[in-house]
Amino acid sequence: MRYDFGSDNTAGMAPSAVEGLARANAGYARSYGSDEITARAADQIRQRLDADAEIRFVFSGTAANAIALSMLAFPFEAVLAHNAAHVCTDETGAPGFFGQGVGLIGLPGFSGRIDPLALKAQLAEPEVGHRQPPAALSLTQATEYGAVYTEEELRHLIEPVKARGYGVHMDGARLANAVAAGFDLKDIPRLGVDVLVFGGAKAGANCVEALVLFDKSLARRLDNRLKQAGQVASKARLLAGPMLGLLESGDWESGGAHANLMAKRLAAGVATRSPYVLAHPVEANTVFVRMPAEAHQRLNALGWACYQFDDGSVRFVCSWATQAEAVDELIEAIAGLN
Repeated sequence: MRYDFGSDNTAGMAPSAVEGLARANAGYARSYGSDEITARAADQIRQRLDADAEIRFVFSGTAANAIALSMLAFPFEAVLAHNAAHVCTDETGAPGFFGQGVGLIGLPGFSGRIDPLALKAQLAEPEVGHRQPPAALSLTQATEYGAVYTEEELRHLIEPVKARGYGVHMDGARLANAVAAGFDLKDIPRLGVDVLVFGGAKAGANCVEALVLFDKSLARRLDNRLKQAGQVASKARLLAGPMLGLLESGDWESGGAHANLMAKRLAAGVATRSPYVLAHPVEANTVFVRMPAEAHQRLNALGWACYQFDDGSVRFVCSWATQAEAVDELIEAIAGLN
């Protein structure tokens, strides 16, 4: 089975990430995140965001998202998110687990972008004592369907919730792809995001994600919270080292740009060489194709791993490691399904 396009998690570590791990592994260093490697990786992120922030490196995006949301809402409150967001569909109730009951309110919107009118309608709902009122907003950049919010789109979503005193979280598992599509990282703190998950795994690192807290008041006893959640690495430099390798080399950005380019190549081939249509605009590194179940099964039988997504379309994901030759092979296979 070919897993080239099954997910951006199927690719291994980028060479610069491996080199970063090897460098971090040399000799002895302080433990639990007080080492130079971890500090340098955090500084690299601060520089890109042009913001002072508390940063910790954790083992998974699910933990990072869930712990972040637990900081922004009480157990009797809820978080607003797109109904296809990872926190709603792929984290097995982790936000509620870490948040001791925090709820999720799903909102609609094309291609994973929250519809501002749907948000406005939800904010207009009366607060009653029999359901969890919203206390925070969770945004995904790039979205689960490969859309990239513009600064203006984010502002129209963030401003009304901040006006109510709500917190804002951003899931940046594919933030590198959003940046490659033209998104300015410096907009994140400017817009009022309180907590960001800065993605490493899908960008070519190992399993590392950075939890970035712009609101430093949220960092009170943060290390205690992370320790209780099993998210404190004793040899933290080995967690931060691959991220540092990606950031210092510039491969975090270039890998995202390559993945986006390969996705556009695939999308163009599907659109011009096959009878199938794209389900969503291709703005980042994911391609969603409308095809009959029989065609999808035939493609799997030919050895291509690809999965039906929540909206019924078939998802193909490109990564830093995707080769143009593999893209062309896949296009030929899809074109030959007739």
